[in-house]
Amino acid sequence: MYLLLVTTLIGIAVSWMVATIVRNRAAVSKLKDQLTNFNVIPALPLIGSAYHFKDSTSEGMFATFTGFHRRYGRSLIRQTLFNFPSMQVCDPKVIEQIMQARTIEKSIIYEFTIPWLGTGLVVSTGAKWVQRRKIITPTFHFKILEDFLVIMNHQTDVLMDNLQKVANGTDFDMYEYAAHCALNIVCESAMGVKLNTQQQPNLEYVMAVKEITDIIIKRLFSFLREHKWAFKLTKAHRRQKELVKILHDFAYKVISERKKQLQDELARLRTQEQLEEENVYGKRRMTLLDLLLNVTIDGEPLSDTDIREEVDTFMFAGHDTTSSCISLADAAIQQCVYDEIQTVVGPDAKTCELTYSTLQNLRYLEMVIKETLRINPSVPIIGRRSAGDMVIDGVTIPKGMDFAIMIHSLHNDPELYPEPSRFDPERFSEEASEMRQPYSYIPFSVGARNCIGQRYAMLEVKTILVKLVANYRLLPCDERNKLRIKTDMTLKPVNGAFVKIVPR
Repeated sequence: MYLLLVTTLIGIAVSWMVATIVRNRAAVSKLKDQLTNFNVIPALPLIGSAYHFKDSTSEGMFATFTGFHRRYGRSLIRQTLFNFPSMQVCDPKVIEQIMQARTIEKSIIYEFTIPWLGTGLVVSTGAKWVQRRKIITPTFHFKILEDFLVIMNHQTDVLMDNLQKVANGTDFDMYEYAAHCALNIVCESAMGVKLNTQQQPNLEYVMAVKEITDIIIKRLFSFLREHKWAFKLTKAHRRQKELVKILHDFAYKVISERKKQLQDELARLRTQEQLEEENVYGKRRMTLLDLLLNVTIDGEPLSDTDIREEVDTFMFAGHDTTSSCISLADAAIQQCVYDEIQTVVGPDAKTCELTYSTLQNLRYLEMVIKETLRINPSVPIIGRRSAGDMVIDGVTIPKGMDFAIMIHSLHNDPELYPEPSRFDPERFSEEASEMRQPYSYIPFSVGARNCIGQRYAMLEVKTILVKLVANYRLLPCDERNKLRIKTDMTLKPVNGAFVKIVPR
């Protein structure tokens, strides 16, 4: 009886599997016939396109993912377990259709971040997202960003002092220095709390971010990614729980410290006054965390969990993406940047307080940053999923289709950017920018859900690069430390972003 039951269950499972594979392969074939500009990545029954991913490291998976476009084209149909179809694209015209579709939502990779980031601004949808975006937007108004420059200048000066001990012409990893500087800036400006991690590095938080993002990206490529119960049986799940505790404890510590600072009744009254619209957009600085601690929705304050979600989100996005951009900046064109700094800022650029207007006048530096983000976009892949039927190239795409928008492949497409590996800031001159095809340059995403902090990030990167180039001459690293990149939600160096520096 038991043997008969087991045999029956196996028979049912095999029948379901065969029927699912046949149905999905037929769906792939139909999509290929209808979408004439799409190509199908070769796949096998059951495992789909997964057999291409022979190197399971983050570096290897990213190389395979981007390599598909060099081998098979801009718009691709990929097959996951049981040959379920999904799409990965780097064609600007297709990206535009996806991002403008009213039925589009974020894909499964963002669900994997929920244990850590909750349903904050990056992950939330619908009314909650609209509500949170409306609450948070004022903290990134340009007048408030001007006030943040005081913090950016100070923390950058600390970074310059710290770099003195490695300014001896030998290789060192710039990423770690940039990460701690960016973490200090985002904590003090957005949270109102001084961490001093440049003087006393908090390696636990930075390393926890690295490790948990690596777990998340590996889940994305897992055979069983759609089945959460399977992940709960793994060692990675147990480790993720430990990492989430480290990250949440850090966020709650930041929130607790800011609450203590606001306990004084006079400070509370002052904070309430600042919440008036004319003051939020005026000269007084209101941090993101202050807003979250004082705002009410339907007469109720945000819960500690609600606040922690946004703190976690901005701590991660605010330090991780910025430090990637700073550490991956190309050293070859620094003389032109230095000359512009001397002209615009002046001979005291090493130590002077940089202002908003001064940084806005550094046109060539901005072109350099944009070219850095073209070659190595901080977020190289974004995911979307159709929440309802949508149309691409006149063809109806069914609900549930996953899209990987390959920003890195888009930005390194030789048809859009001839000699894409050549660092050329002139690609972002005013004339070249006017001629650029829409949706061919999207380092901060695009559309309603673009990066809310992109002006903040640009201001921070400019401040650090001005002081860095003014104080030090950058030299290329040894061949053995040549840059290798990977992705674990953001683009990162595999073994570090090495460079040599010497004082000017």
